Amino acid sequence: MELIINGTKRELAAETVADVLRLLGLSGRPVMVEADGRVLKIEQWETTPVVPGMKLELVHFVAGG
Repeated sequence: MELIINGTKRELAAETVADVLRLLGLSGRPVMVEADGRVLKIEQWETTPVVPGMKLELVHFVAGG
């Protein structure tokens, strides 16, 4: 299905927000998720379904110098 992730259209076979994070290699990493303008708690990722056209903003943290 087509999702809009950080402003870019992406085609992903996902059913939940947690699936999206797994497919993008972000599982287990510190991530902030906003779905259609609503910030989700980590506990909501497995139960929040994704629908075609859904807008996701994903912010993940990296260290560096």
